Amino acid sequence: MMRIGFIGLGNMGAPMAANLARAGHDVAGFDTAAIEIDGVTRVDTAQAAATDREAVITMLPDGPILESVYRQIVPAARAGAVLIDCSTVDVDSARAAHRLAGETGLLSVDAPVSGGIGGATAGTLTFMVGGSPAAYDAAVPLLEILGQRRVHCGDAGAGQAAKICNNMLLGISMIGTCEAFALGEKLGLSAQRLYEVISTSSGSCWSVNTYCPVPGVGPSSPADDGYAPGFAAGLMLKDLGLSQQAAEQVDAATPLGAHAQALYRRFVERGGAGKDFSAMLPDLAAAAREHSDD
Repeated sequence: MMRIGFIGLGNMGAPMAANLARAGHDVAGFDTAAIEIDGVTRVDTAQAAATDREAVITMLPDGPILESVYRQIVPAARAGAVLIDCSTVDVDSARAAHRLAGETGLLSVDAPVSGGIGGATAGTLTFMVGGSPAAYDAAVPLLEILGQRRVHCGDAGAGQAAKICNNMLLGISMIGTCEAFALGEKLGLSAQRLYEVISTSSGSCWSVNTYCPVPGVGPSSPADDGYAPGFAAGLMLKDLGLSQQAAEQVDAATPLGAHAQALYRRFVERGGAGKDFSAMLPDLAAAAREHSDD
């Protein structure tokens, strides 16, 4: 049994904290909202969640909040504790959190996740981890409870860098998938037959095979539940924004990433923020072709 603090008990953090408690760990949880979780002791501050804990896990909305929380918990954390940040934030903020932890000799990893709410609930997440080998080794026993796969991507910030690259590609591939099915429908193709072709041909990808945006086609996905979010479009827009921020900083050409960001921004502004990111399909299917003057 370990004594664990968990800060950020939202849609992802709550089931993760619950899984740690079910595994027999003593979990103290803090969130700005009054959230009750079976097996998790609710505390009133982030500092209280970190005090006398062997590990502290954070799942927070953005980089500035992460840095603010680390300034609160680092002085409260016990010597030798490992800090595991599972938020998706910009690389600079992740590295700033590592620096704060390192100033007092704490171990730290940035460990953003892939797998959505379903993966958090089932304990099947994938973790992309950045940090020293010693910090990674200290985090592994808890990551094994929370997920099925983890990749040590490199030093501080490498986990966030890998997550940003992965989700930029995911956003691009989902738009391409939605465009293909929308075009197929207008050409009179059966969505089921098109799925059977694409899923076994050169267009095969996760957005088609595992998370098909067409209701009733392929494995069960948010499309079969009215596009209730497994991964909300608003979060995809956030991640695409992080990718473009990172690309700007390192002078990388990401034209499709930038266009995907623009399309998701438009979708979110039109009311899609709380829908699954695959709900881009009905939006595109309803749109007419845009003509340029070129």
